[in-house]
Amino acid sequence: MIRVLLVDDQRLVRAGLRMLCESTPDLVVVGEAENGEEAVRAMALLGPDVVLMDLRMPGVDGITATARITAATPAARILVLTTFDDDEHLYPALSAGAQGFLSKDAPPEELLDAIRRTAAGESPFSPGVLRGLVRKAVAAHQPSTALPALTGRERDVLALVGEGLSNAEIAARLHVAVSTVKTHVTNLMTKTGADNRVRLAVLALRA
Repeated sequence: MIRVLLVDDQRLVRAGLRMLCESTPDLVVVGEAENGEEAVRAMALLGPDVVLMDLRMPGVDGITATARITAATPAARILVLTTFDDDEHLYPALSAGAQGFLSKDAPPEELLDAIRRTAAGESPFSPGVLRGLVRKAVAAHQPSTALPALTGRERDVLALVGEGLSNAEIAARLHVAVSTVKTHVTNLMTKTGADNRVRLAVLALRA
């Protein structure tokens, strides 16, 4: 059972997320918070497996809450729910320790899958959100072409990560098992020093 904490300042949004999460037998909502301060307290009290975090909230916002949660609990898994006009908040949230980013208009099944992937240690990103993050990251840094020694297949996987594809999509494109892609992504992170999927995607584009 995956235990989920909902963090959003809109009650209707939280109610909708609760209904969606509890419509499936492997997820349970253990608590709700309407601002970042409540989220930090709830995290400490409830210890959820995944935090669904809104970014724009009154008082303590989602970025600050994410930083405080990850500082206190480095293993915390935080999945940010974002809107199309939240671009300026995405990279700070990533730097604060968020593991994944999903658009609020994502299909329900995509959100449920993202929660499961976040709980499993993956970093899910809506393709459009990932592209926005990568554009900002690339614009903020000088381009570099330095890559460590990679196998041909690792280079293929890295290029597709740079396109914003999920592990399942990469597996379908390359005609390999999803577990094989996960292994390649893990190896790429180890070899490049990238600690999440966004930094891998940035590396792919800058290389």
